[in-house]
Amino acid sequence: MRLEYFQMIDRVALFEEAGERLEAHSTVPMASPVFEGHFPDHPLMPGVLLTETMAQASGYLILALTRFTHMPFLAGVEKAKFRSFVGPGAPLIIEARRIHQGSGYAVTKAKISSAGKGICDAELMFRMLPFPEGLSGRMREQALGLGLALDAPAPEA
Repeated sequence: MRLEYFQMIDRVALFEEAGERLEAHSTVPMASPVFEGHFPDHPLMPGVLLTETMAQASGYLILALTRFTHMPFLAGVEKAKFRSFVGPGAPLIIEARRIHQGSGYAVTKAKISSAGKGICDAELMFRMLPFPEGLSGRMREQALGLGLALDAPAPEA
């Protein structure tokens, strides 16, 4: 996890196309400028960054299920619940499931756990739009680097 670059996912551990599910793993860094202010002498991972972590796992799930035909942009967060705190060094398991796609939107349910304990969960909505110029290839490379390999060829541009 590289907080200052908003790279929240370390690796994709599982992609189930039939189950429309993705599991990703990440570890909260031991040190980050984020912790200097959140909170001094009591570092905690901010809820907004936990939400971003769920959104990134959900985004990779949607990209994989749609074979990178459109870019998912976070459009809404609903029913978010934060159940426990996460500090530096915590290993995270992030799970995302697609629950709906249509009319230019996709919706997922995502959750984060650590050491078998639920940390947070939310329902996330994404607007599906054409990729900005040059982003499709970069997103494919990034997904592959995280371990999300797809057998299907890239769609023609």
